[in-house]
Amino acid sequence: MNAKKAGVPINEAELKAKLDPLSYDVLRNGATERPFTGEYTDTETAGSYRCKACDHELFKSETKFHSGCGWPSFYAPTSDDAVTLIEDRSLAPRVRTEVRCANCDSHLGHIFTGEGYDVPTDERWCINSVSLILEPR
Repeated sequence: MNAKKAGVPINEAELKAKLDPLSYDVLRNGATERPFTGEYTDTETAGSYRCKACDHELFKSETKFHSGCGWPSFYAPTSDDAVTLIEDRSLAPRVRTEVRCANCDSHLGHIFTGEGYDVPTDERWCINSVSLILEPR
C-alpha cells in the first residue's frame, strides 16, 4: 500500500523490507529507541544527518551537542522547513512537541526548550539514531 505522506509517496511494504524492525517502528509508528543504545548518540563525525526513510537532510553535525540524555541532540534543524512540529499529548498531562520529517512525515523524536543547555537556541532536538543516516563530509 502506498501512503502519501508530506512531500513524497511512501511505499510502506518497500520501506518495511528496507529497514530493520526498530527503525521502521520508530519512523512509521512513533516508537523510541532505548537511551544510550543509538549509533549516533556520541559520534562527532562531521556531516549531514538525513532521514532514514526518504534521505531528506534534517540536521548538520555543527548543531549537534552532547546533552547526556541518551539520544543524539541538536540545537536546530538544517532549515525551518526540514521538519514538521506536532503537539504530542501522548504522555498527558505533559505536553511535548514531536519532530517529524517534513518530506515524508516520519517520526524523528521530540524537541525540548528551556533546559539550560549552553546552545544558541536553548532547544534540545532529541532525535532517535535509528531514524537517521549520517552522511560524512
